[in-house]
Amino acid sequence: MTAPDIHQAIEAIWRIEQAKIIAGLVRLTRDVGVAEEFAQDALIAALTTWPERGTPDNPGAWLMATAKNRALDAWRRAKLIDRTHEEFGREMDQHEMPDLDAVLDDDIGDDLLRLIFTACHPVLSAEARVALTLRLIGGLTTDEIARAFLVAEPTIAQRIVRAKRTLAEAKVPFEVPRGADRAARLASVLEVIYFIFNEGYPATAGEDWVRPALCEEALRLGRILAELASEEGEVHGLVALMEIQASRLKARVGPNGEPILLLDQNRARWDQLLIRRGLAALMRAEAQGWLGSYGLQAAIAACHARARARRIPTGRASSRSTKSSP
Repeated sequence: MTAPDIHQAIEAIWRIEQAKIIAGLVRLTRDVGVAEEFAQDALIAALTTWPERGTPDNPGAWLMATAKNRALDAWRRAKLIDRTHEEFGREMDQHEMPDLDAVLDDDIGDDLLRLIFTACHPVLSAEARVALTLRLIGGLTTDEIARAFLVAEPTIAQRIVRAKRTLAEAKVPFEVPRGADRAARLASVLEVIYFIFNEGYPATAGEDWVRPALCEEALRLGRILAELASEEGEVHGLVALMEIQASRLKARVGPNGEPILLLDQNRARWDQLLIRRGLAALMRAEAQGWLGSYGLQAAIAACHARARARRIPTGRASSRSTKSSP
């Protein structure tokens, strides 16, 4: 494999493993910014080492182990005297490094869920929550986030830096809250994911009517959350809504980029796989015994998805443009 091929492979692996690695490091460091720095150190080490030695059998575990070693080295070099840091250092020194084949399986689901709740903490502004979530969980670069939202890259970079600083200064715990706090924080998480989706469906800025890349990223985040918080009905409700809405993306835009309203769309262009996934997610939401706001919207969208053909009520065809939505 040539060096460019290896670099492409590293980029692909990093996009998949980044959130897991950062989540595991936040559990140890209790600081999102510091954790991301150690994760970036591991990425640089991979870019330097793998082209010469080849890709390891378990690249994700290699990255995690390297990042943890970087953290240990940093603590030792700094000769930290603060008691809390000393306790962290002793704990890390006494803790045996886990088997590389199993390292990413240890509490990784819990760590990812904690990271999602941390990145979407209400102490941050809505814009900061979106940027930090896409950076840490989505694995997007600052440039990619800026281009997705048609915002200057320095603006996004500042939002992310300020978000990390705010979390550190507020001493936001790296945890999944319980009870009423969990419900409030979950609402914030779902709001962030749905905001990302709606920025692409339809786009609120720019010349394009839709931006599928943002919808796909929101779907990916929603699916991750649904696996990690499978008992939360509203999570499945949101996933169901996004899956069904996303199934119409190809039919919502004409050949010249013009929007096509729901009643005028070619149903043959609707993505049946996404519809099936959406209906399955809706069933999981209904199985929790009630439907929240997202679940109810998904149920309405499901009525359109299940219909075999469009129906225009008698005498109301002339009002389609004001009654229908794309």
